[in-house]
Amino acid sequence: MTMKQHHHRTATCRCGKVTIEATGTPILTVACYCTSCQEAGRRFEQLPAAPPVLDADSGTGFLLYRKDRVRCASGLEHLEEHRLKPESPTRRVVATCCNSAMFLEFRGGHWLSMYRNRFTTAVPPLEMRTMTKDRRAGVTFADDVASYNTHSGKFMAKLLGAWIAMGFRSPKINWGKAAP
Repeated sequence: MTMKQHHHRTATCRCGKVTIEATGTPILTVACYCTSCQEAGRRFEQLPAAPPVLDADSGTGFLLYRKDRVRCASGLEHLEEHRLKPESPTRRVVATCCNSAMFLEFRGGHWLSMYRNRFTTAVPPLEMRTMTKDRRAGVTFADDVASYNTHSGKFMAKLLGAWIAMGFRSPKINWGKAAP
């Protein structure tokens, strides 16, 4: 594939009312094991008829995309933000039509962490596991990809590289009304 070709991937909610399109290669494909992602996953999975969020080993799979390469193609009115605490620097956005977790956004960040299981086409393989120090007791990992106790230097370098490529911009994503 040449540098001029672009991948287009679509993430949809379970019922299909919300569609988010991503262009280009993700910054990273990761599984996060932090306590916040595990807690959010458990909460979302308890919503009526919600699809799974957590993997069997308690990790949450994400494709990280630059915000300037993502757009909501349909269903914006169904997106609602959730925060674990009112002061949380992260917001997770759910499609209320079918309680599908769609993405996570860090306050001031230049990327969206889009839930891997919402993509309708093949996704790139997992590149790393992060925040594994918080994984559920008894979980062991194969040596198939790197596993880091915290955010690794490689993780941070990829985010920094994407930010540089964006001219140090952090576009606003105003999708997702505040939860009642």
